[in-house]
Amino acid sequence: MRKVLPILAIPALLSCSANTPPGPQSFAVTAGTPYASAPSEPRLANLRMLTNGGENAEAYYSGDETKLIFQRTRPPEAPCDQMFTLDLRTGAETLVSTGKGRTTCGYFFPSNDRIVYASTHHIDAACPTPPDMRQGYVWALYEYDIFVAHADGSNLRQLSNEKGYDAEATISSDGRKIVFTSVRNGDLDIYTMDADGGNVQQLTNEPGYDGGAFFSADGTQIVYRASRPANEQELADYRRLLVQGLVRPSRLDLYVMNADGSNKRRLTNNGAANFAPFFHPNGRQIIFSSNMNDPRGRNFDLYLINVDGTGLERVTTHEDFDGFPMFNRAGTQLVFGSNREQAKRGETNIFIADWVDRP
Repeated sequence: MRKVLPILAIPALLSCSANTPPGPQSFAVTAGTPYASAPSEPRLANLRMLTNGGENAEAYYSGDETKLIFQRTRPPEAPCDQMFTLDLRTGAETLVSTGKGRTTCGYFFPSNDRIVYASTHHIDAACPTPPDMRQGYVWALYEYDIFVAHADGSNLRQLSNEKGYDAEATISSDGRKIVFTSVRNGDLDIYTMDADGGNVQQLTNEPGYDGGAFFSADGTQIVYRASRPANEQELADYRRLLVQGLVRPSRLDLYVMNADGSNKRRLTNNGAANFAPFFHPNGRQIIFSSNMNDPRGRNFDLYLINVDGTGLERVTTHEDFDGFPMFNRAGTQLVFGSNREQAKRGETNIFIADWVDRP
């Protein structure tokens, strides 16, 4: 569901730990292969291509930043998205979901010993049917529920048990809160719950899709993407698709709110599809993906913006898709997904780069 991707290159969108998260490890990333930096992308240095083949997306750091969790579609091992971890030192990849159904939105607890992700395996072991694109480019709202497991995928436990879509879960830096998107009240809204699944709180309630939420490093803010139907016709189209388990992601804007849902602020208003926002650890900037500079709406690049909506800066310039960015806790590295260097049309791979704070 987090995947807003080019139409011509689509990649396939417990007890609470209150322990102090482990500190980042000092080591050289040796997984993958070097990838040439571009003069037009001065923020990115020492790039490495971490995966090679298939549709790999939404890669996020483990608590000690030695691994990533990501989703992959690559038949026959993964006919539709499954969760894998990748060791940044050795390149070893490990399946951590069940291998059944379809999964999305994997994330590590900061304690490093647990993961969260959404899956349909408990509904049907087969891959769900992809959406019918005769209604245009739409996302399917599969029957996901949210699960937690040990970091190796064992001891799987279901957190949500509502009819319809529950997915897009990420975790606060203290490991106490999970933020996620759900259709449980008849609209796609953002909720939080405790790490054990209790104390569910609804944070958004405006008509339209709200999702892709991440906490700021200090846990006081949440950044997310949202669609806001501009008129009755658009609202009717949104609700018609929602009944069919579909949503149209052609126009999305970025918003920030307090962690309790108060003080919502809109950051973008450019008529484009802006998605995958993530806070810089400094708390003053947000990195995100957008097709704002492609008149055809097919190419997405990474951009920086201040939390007050000023200071827009383009980060990537490649002619293919770039998205799903995540900073490490020190703000010295950036992980992202990209169609660059695709061996087959539509392939997406995971890249890592040193972040140049002052290019």
